[in-house]
Amino acid sequence: MQDKELSLNKNPLVSYLQKSPNEFTKADIIKYIKENGIEQINFRYAAGDGRLKTLNFVITNEEYLDQVLTMGERVDGSSLFSHMKATSSDLYILPRFSSAFIDPFMQIPTLCFLCYYFDKDGNLLESSPEYILRKAEENFMKVTDGMEFWAMGELEYYVVGEEAKDFECEQQRGYQESSPFTKYEQFRSEAINMMAKAGCIIKYAHSEVGNFTQDGKNYEQNEIEFLPVPVQTAADNLMIAKWILRTLAYEYGLNVTFAPKITVGEAGSGMHIHTRVVKGEKNMYVDNGELSDIAKRVISGIMTLAPSLTAFGNANPTSYFRLVPHQEAPTTVCWGDRNRSAMVRVPLGWTSGKNMCAAANPCETSDLPNMMNKQTVEFRCPDGSANVYLLLAGLVVAATLGMQTENWKEIADKTYMTDKTDKDSLQQLPSSCVESAEKLELQRHYYEKDNIFAPSLIDGLIKELKSFDDRTLRQDIENNPEEIKKLVRKYFYCG
Repeated sequence: MQDKELSLNKNPLVSYLQKSPNEFTKADIIKYIKENGIEQINFRYAAGDGRLKTLNFVITNEEYLDQVLTMGERVDGSSLFSHMKATSSDLYILPRFSSAFIDPFMQIPTLCFLCYYFDKDGNLLESSPEYILRKAEENFMKVTDGMEFWAMGELEYYVVGEEAKDFECEQQRGYQESSPFTKYEQFRSEAINMMAKAGCIIKYAHSEVGNFTQDGKNYEQNEIEFLPVPVQTAADNLMIAKWILRTLAYEYGLNVTFAPKITVGEAGSGMHIHTRVVKGEKNMYVDNGELSDIAKRVISGIMTLAPSLTAFGNANPTSYFRLVPHQEAPTTVCWGDRNRSAMVRVPLGWTSGKNMCAAANPCETSDLPNMMNKQTVEFRCPDGSANVYLLLAGLVVAATLGMQTENWKEIADKTYMTDKTDKDSLQQLPSSCVESAEKLELQRHYYEKDNIFAPSLIDGLIKELKSFDDRTLRQDIENNPEEIKKLVRKYFYCG
């Protein structure tokens, strides 16, 4: 990491060690702990429900600290993953030093790590979500001769507090509103500052469209958007961000939900994923100021696997109350430029070559930097119910497929949507968990190829999705507000 990138980094470990997190060693961690009065360490690890779990350690001496950092600890896999049997469920968890961050909530100085799972033989656990993502990432690099798959998330959520009496924001008009019409700007600002100190790479945050009152509570939608980073770091950012938002909300006396849909007629919450393919310092999505063939190859892969990607990105019945027409949420397998109802959107990418900064600031004479690296391709289906690691792994598998598919151009051309496209001619996305499970069964061989996704995990996911028995649920209760409330309460804390 260059000095200019270190100088403003908010992670205290980066500032102290003057190293990029990817360069952290065990010696660095021990040095920081000893010289900064750290008294405890926490292991945090993603389980099958998509949430972080925690194991606390008190540091009593350097020998024990070295042992914990080197050998990790045992955990019960059957309590963490539904597809694991209790008769053979012992696992190890070991910290990833690059993920180290100071716990922003503990009064006792505490250092946190995200972890990998290992099996009884000391091998990385084939079915663990973060290792599946790592395998997918490594395979993509192999297939593409060293290209990297990068990603970033747009995390939407509702903050729930007491009903506002003054400066009420007009319903469905909350997009990038300011205080006092938005009530939780201070909460959001404190949250993103905590995230940055925990190593998350934040782009910006703002209030979103949704705002309404229900049962005496004020619901205000917000969004935090990250910057593109290597795909595993992107997943880590989202996991840490969700944990921080929930914990800080609890301290504020507020509530936070990533539920895809809270009530009919109000904006649902998505978790859009922007992707980018990088080689060296070059964004491979742009060629001579235009969307490149590599970008279209990736898009073609996503188009092919779209029906089953919902199994990872839309993981409970409320997901399919969001994926309905006229709500800026996708319902068909298609892509387009700047179209917010398309499943895949190619957003504005600063490819005009014009110096807008100079136009806005007449005294500014500096040269225009290379803006081509800002172009992304956005996947708009997923929501907060997703297991982040599995979702991103699925996207990498789709991108790899696109890079290897001979008729990628035909697929990309066929699924490109314009204002003149007959939408009835497009393939429909699944409308229930059951349908997503069926599509995953049909396409599972793509995910299991090259030993990326473990068959036992796919089996478990299909079983779980089918257990919702929701094939006609949306039609059955969409006009029954009380039944919808019951459903939302059940999955209020999803993901």
